[in-house]
Amino acid sequence: MSKTGRDALWMADLYGELQLAEPAQKRTITSYFPGLALVGVAALASLWLSDQYGAPAVLMGLLIGLALNFVHSDQRLSAGLDLSSQTLLRIGIVLIGLRISFAEISALGITPFLALLGIMVAVIAAGILAARVLKLDLLFGLLAGGATAICGASAALALWSIIGEKRISQERFTIVLLGTTLASAGAMTFYPTIAAVLGLDDTQAGFLIGASIHDVAQAIGGGFSYSDKAGEVATVVKLTRVTLLVPVLVIVTLVLRQLNLGIGTGGGEKLSLRQGIPWFILGFIVLVTVNSFVTLPTMVTEVGSKAASILLLFAVIAAAIKSNMAGLLAHGLRSFGPVIMTTLTAFVLALVAAKML
Repeated sequence: MSKTGRDALWMADLYGELQLAEPAQKRTITSYFPGLALVGVAALASLWLSDQYGAPAVLMGLLIGLALNFVHSDQRLSAGLDLSSQTLLRIGIVLIGLRISFAEISALGITPFLALLGIMVAVIAAGILAARVLKLDLLFGLLAGGATAICGASAALALWSIIGEKRISQERFTIVLLGTTLASAGAMTFYPTIAAVLGLDDTQAGFLIGASIHDVAQAIGGGFSYSDKAGEVATVVKLTRVTLLVPVLVIVTLVLRQLNLGIGTGGGEKLSLRQGIPWFILGFIVLVTVNSFVTLPTMVTEVGSKAASILLLFAVIAAAIKSNMAGLLAHGLRSFGPVIMTTLTAFVLALVAAKML
């Protein structure tokens, strides 16, 4: 194979474009229906359970997807499952840009912003360090740290899209999803109580909750369960973390691309942003920019935000269905170590920063 051909394969793998197995035959439009129908029904069930019992829809979807794991070997479903876990995921990431704007960062203030930035860097580093100590793959630690530092399942999905299935398996990705979702749900329950016991004021409590809880909905819900003022602060802090998903994705993309260019090339090739950044990150940046400087109709932002949630839910369910349950169970508690370590790191550092405000 030529040098160009090898580079093309590396790039495809980097962006998660290569399948774990090549499709047996050419896919048609109708071949996507069975898998999409299964994921759609599971998504409806997840939304109903979430509405009835107040549990996160992503958690419900993840559990339902794992329960349906036994059907993943049916080749009739593979096209729709791949579409959901890859293409729909990327579209959902783009649409997340309608939820946030650069105004969230400026509204936070320089000191809290710098503290938040330091916490996020430390959490990502803690994930990589925990993976090294536990003798796990460092990219797995990066995924766990990035998901915890930014916005839980959405960040995990975005980072996994960049790193690729070849580097982090469906099972390890599911471990990160499950761990961060459970940790976020538990944090929403206990962090406001801890803040009250420690006597934190509304601003301090809002910063603690917004800077340490992974999922957006849980962070905002936890803040408002403390007080309206704490809820407002938690919302700004959490949305600032989500906004920082952009530079984190770009940095990870360029670093991984640079590492791949160094393999067998002598490092002599010049890296360009056009080569290094996939289309869905560019789309995400474009929508964030538009939402920051253009007043979009409320209907557009609401529909786009809901569509993003649905598409990401589809991706979570499909990824869970495609997971190798035997392999997932074989990993054991040790594989949850990076998620546990990053969650504790985020809480402790956020608490220290909150007390200094």
